[in-house]
Order: sequence, then structure tokens, then C-alpha cells
Amino acid sequence: MPKDKEAGDKVSHAVCVFSSQECEPPSNSNVTAFALKAKVIYPINQKFRPLADGSSNPSLHENLKQAVLPHQPAEASPSSSLGSLSQAEKDDYSSSSSVHSAASDDRFLSRTFLRVNAFPEVLASESVDIDLCIYSLHLKDLLHLDTALRQEKHMMFMQIFKMCLLDLLPKKNDELYQKILSKQENDLEELEKGLQVKLSNTEMSGAGDSEYITLADVEKKEREYSEQLIDNMEAFWKQMENIQHFLVDQFKCSSSKARQLMMTLTERMIAAEGLLCDSQELQALEVLERTMGRAHMAKVIEFLRLQVQEETRCRLAAIAHGLELLAGEGKLSGRQKEELLTQQHKDFWQEAECFSREFVQRGKDLVKASLAHQVEGTAKLTLAQEEERTRFLAEAQPTADPEKFLKAFHEVLERQRLLRCHLEEEENVRATEAVVALCQELYCSTMDTFQKFVDTLFLQTLPGVTGLPPEECDYLRQEVQENAAWQLGKSDHFRRQQWKLFQELLEQDRQVWMEECALSSVLQTHLREDHEGTIRGVLGRLGGLTEESTRCVLQGHDLLLRSALRRLALRGSALATLTQMRLSGKKRLLQELREQRVLEQGSSQCLDEHQWQLLRALEARVLEEASRLDEEAQQTRLQLQQRLLAEAQEVGQLLQQRVECAIGQALLVHAWNAATKSRAKDRDDFKRTLMEAAVESVYVTSAGVSRLVQAYYQQIGRIMEDHEESRLQHLKTLQGERMENYKLRKKQEFSDPSSGGRTAGGAHEASQAVHQRMLSQQKRFLAQFPVHQQMRLHARQQQAGVMDLLEARLETQLQEAEQSFITELAALARVPLVESKLFPAKHGPLEKPLRTKRKKPPPREREDLGVPNDEDLAAVAHTSGSLRGYFMRGPSLRPRTQEFQSLESPAQRPVLAHLGLRMYRSIMTPAEMYFLRSLRI
Repeated sequence: MPKDKEAGDKVSHAVCVFSSQECEPPSNSNVTAFALKAKVIYPINQKFRPLADGSSNPSLHENLKQAVLPHQPAEASPSSSLGSLSQAEKDDYSSSSSVHSAASDDRFLSRTFLRVNAFPEVLASESVDIDLCIYSLHLKDLLHLDTALRQEKHMMFMQIFKMCLLDLLPKKNDELYQKILSKQENDLEELEKGLQVKLSNTEMSGAGDSEYITLADVEKKEREYSEQLIDNMEAFWKQMENIQHFLVDQFKCSSSKARQLMMTLTERMIAAEGLLCDSQELQALEVLERTMGRAHMAKVIEFLRLQVQEETRCRLAAIAHGLELLAGEGKLSGRQKEELLTQQHKDFWQEAECFSREFVQRGKDLVKASLAHQVEGTAKLTLAQEEERTRFLAEAQPTADPEKFLKAFHEVLERQRLLRCHLEEEENVRATEAVVALCQELYCSTMDTFQKFVDTLFLQTLPGVTGLPPEECDYLRQEVQENAAWQLGKSDHFRRQQWKLFQELLEQDRQVWMEECALSSVLQTHLREDHEGTIRGVLGRLGGLTEESTRCVLQGHDLLLRSALRRLALRGSALATLTQMRLSGKKRLLQELREQRVLEQGSSQCLDEHQWQLLRALEARVLEEASRLDEEAQQTRLQLQQRLLAEAQEVGQLLQQRVECAIGQALLVHAWNAATKSRAKDRDDFKRTLMEAAVESVYVTSAGVSRLVQAYYQQIGRIMEDHEESRLQHLKTLQGERMENYKLRKKQEFSDPSSGGRTAGGAHEASQAVHQRMLSQQKRFLAQFPVHQQMRLHARQQQAGVMDLLEARLETQLQEAEQSFITELAALARVPLVESKLFPAKHGPLEKPLRTKRKKPPPREREDLGVPNDEDLAAVAHTSGSLRGYFMRGPSLRPRTQEFQSLESPAQRPVLAHLGLRMYRSIMTPAEMYFLRSLRI
């Protein structure tokens, strides 16, 4: 608001200076304090200028009509007199009985206006719809605000991610740190580039390179912009979700650490979204005030441009009155009078058209220079701001106080964004002042030409035509000037009232905007409470989730909800702008009718009955149009608000899908943990039951048990031998590959021509060459350290991957051997075996083995895994002891919870989330099952 007030004060000051110039003929009138309107408006008791033959010639005023834009539907306008209003009633009332119809919508949406990219273009263009141009600039400002906040969110996200990585990774692992950051930065850049390409394609679609655009095209583009921005927001959500799996899959980070990093990242991003939301609310209000200021400045410039036309009308009317006096006294014939008036009309209006043409031409040059200066200043400011951000990040200590650092960084970015906006506004004010100065210059030149026309007519032409003495002609000239000043004074009074009506209209628009902001705030509060209540109800009824899982789901939902509501708030502002654009034609018509009523009420107090009836009809039409505008406004707002609610519902469905996936994964972990515990308990119970049954069974003999145990230990021995051989073989293969790579690299180093060289010349040159060779060898030697380190790291990663695979295969084989032993023992003891409750199903292709820290038995223990002697198997007690020893030290099942959390691929996550829901249903109560079905999860 301060910038807009400053701009308005400067322009108003320019107008005052304009009105006080010496080039203004009527010295006792301040008519130029406000510029005049273009349309021909006569009081009730004033008709068209009569010609010598008693007829009228309205064709002389046809050039006053503004040019109609291509495909522009004709708007109703106040009639030039109350006499013509009665005819307008017959034509208009019958065609506007339906307020909100399809034809009305088509007429509004087909309105065409100039395509503008900057405010100065509105000032220098001819025949523009100011309201639609100003509102289209408002939409562009909202889009720029969204872009600036999105870029700020990405920068804050990267800084938060850096802080989280510093807490996660060791201090010396800089290469891994940079690799992870580079991956995220590249993903964000690709995301932003893709969005900008889509936005550019949408901007160029429709009318293409045409200078004009329809309101329907604007609404279509805004809808496509909203869809593309929502898609971009969802893509950013997916990128954040993939961080945990990226760290675990690619960099072998533990699931617990990756999960902790994600929780910290989400928590700090929630704080960042809060800062962005507060900033967006303030910036949206500032954009609104900027739009109001632009409307004010554009109206002032429009008044100034049309002032020459009003001067032309008043001077021609005064000249016509002076010549009419001469004709009444018989000093001038009707034919001579008509010829003189026709010539004066021609000269005056040609000069007025010359003023308009030169103003448009020179004004466009000023606009081009202003835009070029703005682009140059913006480029310099952008470079300076990048340096400022780099300097701030270099000096800051993020890990010391992350919250304080985040606020400070946000303040820097917000200040830079405000500086860019203020730079644009300053350039707009500078362009407006230049246009005002141009208008003043051309106005003074035109008024000088008008004065020459009057002097030539009364001091040269009339004395020769009428034979009157020069003194009488000069006296008549002064009377004509006084009459023109009197008419300009009346016009000035009307312009003041007209300006007052315009300010009231601006105030009404501001109140409407405040109501829209309040309605948007209420809608966001309702959506937030509804979504939060739903997610808390779901989590409360499900139960079974750990506190950490519940907090993780709630934090993720809160972050997504904040981001979505902030996007919907800007979309609501855009739809409110489109509402005002639809209503602008009706508002302009009502405003012109009010101005017409003010003009007719102040024109004269002596009105006959017919004129009073026409005035009452005008007042009735003003009330009727105001009622129509209110009803149209309600219908249009309702229609666009329904569209906003539909888009909010679509965004809510996206949120529901993301939350369902998160809850599904949490339930899968919970169900897997519960199933693992249940299987382990059932397995232990069955082992104990089987051992007791085998001890007491008459079918189990010492020889049978000895044979089973001997076969089992032999199978274990073969498995371990195969494992050890495979391990050694793979290690030898890896070592061979490593040696081959090392030899190849050494061969390349020795073949490098820069490694050696001959020296020729004197002793000094030889010494210099030796020194250079020593330096090169030193650099090459130092460069070998990171290369060796990278090679060792790569070799260790390969070795770790191979060991993981071998260890997973060993564990599977041990479990199969154990299962085979228990199955045979149960068959020997005649004990029923239910495999579905005792042994886990074989893992499908979705799972991936993890590297575990299973301790290898020392060689001495492996040698002891032989067959027990007969003395140990002689008695049943020995048999039970052998079984009990097996069951106590048998291979245990490795828990798979961590395996699921860390190793499923992005493509498998929806499948696994659905699997988690299915597994959880197996242990759910009927009430929980009914609740899930009601939510369609």
C-alpha cells in the first residue's frame, strides 16, 4: 500500500501541475485537475448544434467513439440524453429479462481485451479495457508469487536436507554427502524445468501470437495452470517420500537412521510451510493493493488523455454560440456560419486526433524504454541477490540452531522477493510519471494550436467575411473564451463528481476482496479440521500402531495438507479475480448510468414533465441494473466457488491416496511384526511339544533318532562347506578383478606422455625441467590417494553385496535343513504337522536379502559337527537331550521387518501397502474391519 499511495500522490501532483500551466486558456478554472471523459454527454435542455438550415449534424461527433476491439460484444452505455433513454428502454429491457443464462455467460466469456504483460503497456495502448487488463496483470502477479514461493520452498528444503544429512553421515564422508545432495538438486531442477515448459506451452496456446485474448481463454489457462501446479506439488511429495528408500537402497543406510532423518526433515519442512503460508497471505494482500493502485493510476491517465477531447467540445460549443449571436444580429449569413463552423470542427478534431496518435506512438516508445530498463535492473538485482544468498549460507551455522537458521534464511529470501516487487513498482511509477509528462507536453502544444485557431477565426477570418471592425471581433473572441471557460467549469464540476464515484467503486471493490479473503480463510480452516479429524479418527480406530509410526503418519499428513491448502488459497484468489473480470462489464454499465444520473441532476433545475419522467426512468434503471449486478455477482461467485470446492475435493483425494499409502506401509510393518512374533511363539511351542512327544513315543527309537540327527548334521556340514567354498571363490574373483583394474590403471599411468620427457639445453634449462618433472610427479602421486580410496570403497561395496547374497542363501538353506529335520522327526513320532503355522512362506521376488551380522562358527566348532557316538544315543534320556540341544541351538528365523522397510522398490510400494492392509485384516477385530470398509481402504 505505501508504494501505491506514493504512486497515486505523484500522479495527482502531476495532474495539479498540469492544471496550473500557463498554456491553459481559462485562467480562472482548474478544470484540468481531473481529466475528462470521452463520450458526448449533453444536459437535458441542450440539443445537438443546430445548422443554418435548422437540422442537426451528429456525424461531426462520430470520431469521438472509441474503437471497438475485435470480437468485442457491444456493451450498453448511458444514452447521450434522456431523450434517447426512452428508446434505449424499448431496445434493452425486452432483451435482458433473464439475468443469468447461457447466452449471458457466452457474452461475458467472449469479451476480448488486450494481452498485456506489464502495467506500462496499459498506459500507452489505445482503446483498451482497463479493468480486464488490470485484472489479467493481477493473475500474472499471483502466478509469479506462486513461483517465487515454490522456489523458496525448494531452497529451504535443500538447506534442511543438508542439516539432516550432516546429522546422519560421518564427518569424513564428504563424497557420499555431495553425491546425495547432487541427486536431490538435480531432481528439483528437472522438476522445475518440466513445470516451466508446461506453463510456457499453456501460455502460448489458444490465441497464440494474437494481441488480444478472450476471457474464456484466460479462465481455461488458469485452470490448466492450477492442474499443472498441483501435479508439480504431487511430484515434489513423491520426491520427498523416495528419499528414505534412496538412502537405504543406494547408500546402504540403516532403516532406523533413514526413518529418523525423514521424521526430522518432515518436522522442519512443516515449520518452513508455516513461514511460507504467513508470507503468502501478506504478499497476496500486497498484490491486491498494488492492483488497486494500478487501477487508480490507469484511470487518471485515461482522464488526462481524454481531456483534449473535452476541451475540443467546449471550445467548439463556445465558437458555435458566438457565431450564432452574429447570425442572430444579421451580421453573418446561415451559409457563412455553417461553412465557418464546419471548418473549425475539421481543424479542431484533426488536431485532437493528432494528439491521440502522437501520444500513442511516443507512449509506446516510453514503455519499451521502461521495460528494457526494468529488465536490466532486475538482472543486476538477481545477481546481487544470488551473491547475498551465497554469502549468508557461507557465514551461517545451520546445525547450531536449525530453527533460528531457517527463520533467518526465510527472512533473507522474503526481503529479496520484496525488493524485486518494489523494483517493478518503482519502474511502473516512473513510467506513469513519464506518460503524464508526455500528456502534459502534448496538451500544451494542442492548446496553443487551439488558441491559434480561435485567434485566426476572430481576428482574421471574421473581419474579412463580415466587415466588422477588429475591436468588435476581439471583444467577441473574449466572450467566446469566457463562454468556453464557463462550460469547462461545469464539466470540471461533473468530473469531480465522476472521480468521487470512481473512488467509491474502488472502495467497494476493496470490501469485496476483503470478504473473499475472509471466505478463503474460513474454507481453509474447515478443510484443515475435516482432514485432521478424519486421519486422527482412522488412526485411533485402527490401533496397534506404535507411537512412532502414528507420529510419522500425522507429520507427513500435516506437511501435505499445509502445502495443498496454500495452493488452494492462491487458486481461490485467482477465481475471485475471474469473478471480477466476468462482472466488469456490468459494473462499468452501472457506473456510467450513475454518472449520467449525476450529470442530469446537476444540469438544470427547470425541467418539464416529460424530462422529469425521463429522469425518474433513468433512476429506476440505475436501481434495476444495481439489482441485476448483485444477482449476477451472487450467481457468478457461487459458480466459481463450486469449481474451487471441486478442485479442493480432487486435492483431498490426492491427500487421501498418499495417507492411505503411508498407513498401509505402517500397517504392513505392524502386521509383519505381529506375524513374526506369532510364528516364533508357535514354533517354540511346537518344538517343545514335538520334543515331549518324541521322548514319550513308542515309535521313536534310539537308532531312528540317531539316523535323523546324523543326517541333519551331515547336511549342515555340507551346507557350511559349500558356503565357505563359494565365499572363497567369490573373494578370489573379486580380488582378481581388482588386480586387473589396478594393473590396467598403472599401465595407463606409465603410458602417459606427460610422465616423462627429455631435457635439452643448458644447465639452467635442465634444472628447470627436473623441477617441473618433480612437481608433476608430486601432483600425480597426491592424486593417487583419492583414486585408491575410491577403488577400495568400490571393492568393499562389491564384497559386501556378495557376502549379503551368500549369507542370505546360507540362512535359507539352514532353514530348509531344519524344516526337513522337524518334518521327519514329526513323522517318526506320529505328530501332526501344520506347516502354515510353523514355517514362513518362501519369500517372493519382491524381497531382497539384507546384509546381516551373523557370526560364523569358528573352524574348531565346525569340525565338532560330526555324528554322535552310540553311547550318547543309547538311552531315551540321551535322545531327549539331543533333541533339546538341537532345539536350543537351532537356527532362528531372521526378522524381516527391517528388510521390508528398507528394500522395497518405489514400484512395489503400493503393492506392499495393500499387502500390509491384507495382513492386518487377518488380525483385525470385526469393528475395525467394518471401519476400514467404510473408508474404502
